[in-house]
Amino acid sequence: MPDNEAKWYVVHTYSGYENKVASTLETTVENRGLKDLIQEIRVPKEKVTEVKDNKTKEVERKIFPGYVIVKMVMNDDSWYVVRNIRGCTGFVGPSSKPVPLSDEEVERLGVETKSVEVNYEVGDSVRITDSPFEDSVGIVDEIDLQNNSVRVIIHMFGRETPVELELSQVEPLE
Repeated sequence: MPDNEAKWYVVHTYSGYENKVASTLETTVENRGLKDLIQEIRVPKEKVTEVKDNKTKEVERKIFPGYVIVKMVMNDDSWYVVRNIRGCTGFVGPSSKPVPLSDEEVERLGVETKSVEVNYEVGDSVRITDSPFEDSVGIVDEIDLQNNSVRVIIHMFGRETPVELELSQVEPLE
């Protein structure tokens, strides 16, 4: 079932070989000119603050030890290249049949970030397009691009009430 759209797949590796598999795969993709088939390779990591012997230091820790996430167009060639990387044990899926991650899973993992174009500023009047407050009009109080949120002040029950929303749930009034 070849598909021309790149999707995210999870590749199982030997524990501790995640970075080696990722770098070997990147080198192989570069050498064989497969950038259009295998587009991105990620080892999900998080920064953690560790306290040891009364000393604090930031350490990068793998979120999913033993796994590498690959954005690729699935076909026989790309499957073969990934599957035959040293340290790779196969794709995650029933009987090693690769199953792509859903959009919700990709978003939850934080692998891919969607950028939202904001065409309003603090102090602008906006209409809420999606939420229990749909079609309410308010004034933008704060915009947080990193957390994809906006705080809007709406009038409810004779009071000003702040409402936290996603950036895409608000549109400017015209």
